[in-house]
Amino acid sequence: MGGPASFRPKPGSIPESPGVYRFKDADGRVIYVGKAKSLRQRLNSYFADFASLHPRTQTMLTTAVDVDWTVVGTEVEALQLEYSWIKEYDPRFNVKYRDDKSYPYLAVTMAEEFPRVQVLRGAKRKGTRYFGPYSHAWAIRETVDLLLRVFPIRSCSSGVFKRAAQIGRPCLLGYIDKCSAPCVGRVTAEEHRELADDFCEFMAGNTGRFIKRLEREMREAAVAQEYERAARLRDDLQALQRAMEKQAVVLGDNTDCDVVALAEDPLEAAVQVFYVRAGRIRGQRGWVVDKVDEVTPGELVEQFLLQMYGDAAAEALPREVLVPVLPPDTEAVTELLGEHRGARVEIRVPQRGDKRSLMETVERNAVESLKQHKLRRASDLTARSRALQEIADALDLDQVPLRIECYDVSHIQGTDVVASMVVFEDGLARKSEYRRFSVRSTEGDVASIHEVISRRFKRYLEERSATGELDAGAEAGPAEGPLEEPAEEAGEGPGEGLRTPGIDPETGRPRKFAYPPNLVVVDGGPAQAAAARRALDELGVDDVAVCGLAKRLEEVWLPGDDLPVILARSSEALYLLQRVRDEAHRFAITYHRSKRSKSVKESALDEVPGLGPARRQALIKHFGSVKRLREATAAQICEVPGIGPSTAETIVSALKGQYP
Repeated sequence: MGGPASFRPKPGSIPESPGVYRFKDADGRVIYVGKAKSLRQRLNSYFADFASLHPRTQTMLTTAVDVDWTVVGTEVEALQLEYSWIKEYDPRFNVKYRDDKSYPYLAVTMAEEFPRVQVLRGAKRKGTRYFGPYSHAWAIRETVDLLLRVFPIRSCSSGVFKRAAQIGRPCLLGYIDKCSAPCVGRVTAEEHRELADDFCEFMAGNTGRFIKRLEREMREAAVAQEYERAARLRDDLQALQRAMEKQAVVLGDNTDCDVVALAEDPLEAAVQVFYVRAGRIRGQRGWVVDKVDEVTPGELVEQFLLQMYGDAAAEALPREVLVPVLPPDTEAVTELLGEHRGARVEIRVPQRGDKRSLMETVERNAVESLKQHKLRRASDLTARSRALQEIADALDLDQVPLRIECYDVSHIQGTDVVASMVVFEDGLARKSEYRRFSVRSTEGDVASIHEVISRRFKRYLEERSATGELDAGAEAGPAEGPLEEPAEEAGEGPGEGLRTPGIDPETGRPRKFAYPPNLVVVDGGPAQAAAARRALDELGVDDVAVCGLAKRLEEVWLPGDDLPVILARSSEALYLLQRVRDEAHRFAITYHRSKRSKSVKESALDEVPGLGPARRQALIKHFGSVKRLREATAAQICEVPGIGPSTAETIVSALKGQYP
């Protein structure tokens, strides 16, 4: 690479307008996205004095081989485009707010016919109301246990719910009045949804009307001498009050705000947020970021607000956000958040009073969070670096295997054969790069490994050929059938017909198999490793190392070697290879189970004439299983919408083996 000078834009070619710019590496991957009020001023700062730049900025510039930009009309548009590009390309040098742990939420699945309350972690699902996050799952369960006395909504899984409906008897919670038992029809779907709405309203902070209602009903029951009911209402009232006491009162009753605090050093920053609703702390959450550029606290706050609220539901945005320092483009950020919320959002720095005191508390939490993260990160980084170096030394590789791909095959007695491909970069799982295969070979694991490796690397060679990276004599042959997802057609993108390596010119996204690994790991012994090596040799791929990891003795096999490579049981290298292998196994097993489950459910009905997918699904939904359907009479089958008498008779004959 020629360094930053080799791709510096020509003088005068950069506009002075506001816009968003992207740096790309040799494979065409976007590695950094930034915005600027003046593109010329901002981009010139990268190329003016290389020695004075932040060390990580220098690393980014030496990794990059190209820069492009898009001009926008306003700063708000620049913020929106920057956020959407960061989300789309996941650039490695951008600030990324990673949770310092997976926080649990109290969730109510309002999109279901009978909403369910449960503890959820991870990505948020559409149609689900979330409350929190909480620091511990047990805190959620304690709160739910108290509230189910007053709002007895469903908390059981789908399997338990369906089973109770089939046998006509509710679970234990239905008998102790902590569930209204919609599974057996004690309440209608509308009545149960009203309970779920009340539960959500109470959790959202509108507690006053429920307290007053219970107090009024308790007094009325006492006057009417219904003492048992009055005692029950008294206990319900105490349960609500205990649930409210678990959330500390810190501000006025009408205060809805998020309090954001920072703690930073030259390389990293920790962010803590306290969620205050109706004056009470409803949840707490923390993030840790790598500081790639010389970003100011204000710029960190701006990037955090965009990433935190960019995908949040409108009701999740508070009226007020308290920050330690205002972002550089406060007006633009305020306008963008206001548009998303549908009402004004105020961003300000608290100066005195209760809000300032709360900000100081959040800052202390951020300082402690950064301290704990650095202790964990130091050992984690050291361990991963040592593991990669040990693998390179043990396998006699020319370089450290920064990208490792592992393959595993899963089946039961040769049926529903599938395979998985998982990817680890820098010792960490990169789940967006995972792929899965439906295997056509029925000749055993060795043949399956050969097929999967061949298909994966034929796609890689096709991608390189499409971008002109392959020599004329090294073009890839035709692929042997499709993968789970069809290959994209290569085409010309913008920029005078130039193709960017590894990037689809029509979508702008990375191609599915564009990047080769440094090391291929297969789950198995010498036979599987040899099959993988043979597949690569047949395609002329000679710059990718191969090894197999056998489960029995955790031996590492190299193709063609009579003896395995033995790694120390306590070595970081073996631990990393085991993690990679186990992840490939988990991914393959998950896919195989879903495929087998689908075939088991539908195979018995597939051959019934005139029965399409919709009616097959309706039958399974109505009876719960093929076994129960097989026991049903033609008259019972006719009760399913869309099934007539003749079709019902055909189904009965087919399931009893009488249909030719």
